[in-house]
Amino acid sequence: MKPRLLPFAFLAAACATTSPATEVSLWNGTDLRGWHADVPAADGGRDVPASFVVRDGRLVSLGTPAGHLITDASYRDYRLTVEWRWPGEPGNCGVLVHTSTPRRLAGMYPQSIEVQMHAGNAGDFWCIGEDLVVPDMEARRGPKANWGVDGSRARRIENLTDGSEKPAGDWNQMVIQCLGREITVWVNGDLVNHATDCTTDHGQITLQAEGAVCEFRRLDLEALPAVR
Repeated sequence: MKPRLLPFAFLAAACATTSPATEVSLWNGTDLRGWHADVPAADGGRDVPASFVVRDGRLVSLGTPAGHLITDASYRDYRLTVEWRWPGEPGNCGVLVHTSTPRRLAGMYPQSIEVQMHAGNAGDFWCIGEDLVVPDMEARRGPKANWGVDGSRARRIENLTDGSEKPAGDWNQMVIQCLGREITVWVNGDLVNHATDCTTDHGQITLQAEGAVCEFRRLDLEALPAVR
């Protein structure tokens, strides 16, 4: 039997590095206030279609042009609940936590830890200029000599389960808990990844546009008591 999401036995406390609110919705349900886009194709004022829009009461990553939607605020010690679905052909998207330096990798990806949402691989970690540790690292990341956080190094750490995601068109739930230097991820109640010794413990929260249309209906952040 797969591990199941366990309820917390305590009330959340302060978390955001720029906001002390105990519970917040990162998206107001109406527009993209509180977020900013970083889309390389729009550099120099080029007129390109929007990568992220609000329609039918949902925040939508249109997949192209490729880029990122980043919170203006930075956060630490929180539990983020994300509900998403693929309205059409499933593909690639992700939630990036502890985001900092823009375009750290390949002139596109910001320094962060990506929690993958690629269909069939939800819950994988991808290290982008930051690193972390899981207990069976070589089994899930490959030979140690290949590990790294830049370029073609082994940056992916595979998740723990298969079959946790729902079919295209159905809503999925991902819970990402960032507490101190630990990151724990559940998908639809299944524990899919857990890492320690992350090289950072705070940053912005980011959504990707990476080729496929992905809809979000919930992006709720609950503050957790700090662990120091």
